[in-house]
Amino acid sequence: VNLIESVYRLLWGDLFTIPLGGGIGISFMVVLLFTAGIWFTCRTRLLPVRLFRDMIAAVCEKKQGRNGLSSFQTLVISTATRVGMGNLVGVVAAVSAGGAGAVFWMWVTAILGASTSFIESTLAQKYRQPDPLYGGWRGGPAYYIETALHNKALAIAFAIALIVTYAGGFNLLASYNLQSTFSVYGFYDKATTPWIIGGLLAVMVGYCVMGGGKRIVHVTGTLVPIMGVLYVLLSLAIILMHLDMIPSVLGAVFADAFNFQKILGGISASCLMFGIRSEER
Repeated sequence: VNLIESVYRLLWGDLFTIPLGGGIGISFMVVLLFTAGIWFTCRTRLLPVRLFRDMIAAVCEKKQGRNGLSSFQTLVISTATRVGMGNLVGVVAAVSAGGAGAVFWMWVTAILGASTSFIESTLAQKYRQPDPLYGGWRGGPAYYIETALHNKALAIAFAIALIVTYAGGFNLLASYNLQSTFSVYGFYDKATTPWIIGGLLAVMVGYCVMGGGKRIVHVTGTLVPIMGVLYVLLSLAIILMHLDMIPSVLGAVFADAFNFQKILGGISASCLMFGIRSEER
């Protein structure tokens, strides 16, 4: 945990902060992510909005080969890797630490990040390579870094960082967040409950992984749609139960989001920083 927090502060903290003068600074990561998002959004001519109908049509396409994946199966696998405890715990942490304005900056980052994600996926397809060992294709950021940028050392470094991130910074934290949600119940025991929940998760993950790609597709294809529907229904239910609070909530979100004196005066703890951090997880 301490190592993760150290890396976290290294990337988002004072070391990579661009000074603006007068004791004010802005994180280099914020500048980098916003610049890339705006650039790709402009270059693709607001692709997430312009080609929304095409995206829906693509998801409904059938798979082309017997051993291949349909567009919908690819979507649910991708969703399974992106949506989880972080979307719940991360939002709560962002609002608690950064204020209501963090919600607005999560919206902005999501819109700009859609084009960035599209570019990343396109590059992964463009520079993918045949897999001589297992058949099919293999690709991703490490491959297009090596092929397009001609930088094998950077590709290797990225691959190692990705392995460490998913093993320690993603799966471990997601498991911890999951088990910690049970701490409010009377049956929770700090000495035993985390081990029990961790063991159950290990068994379920092992069942999926040892069954190969087909089992992973089957499990995610079943769970993700249910998870998505429940996510939306619960969100709508909460909104409907608190309709009288919507105006004041939206007012607080926009007022806090554009309080630039507060944002720039304490950028590392502002709604802008926490909103972007949460969405980029």
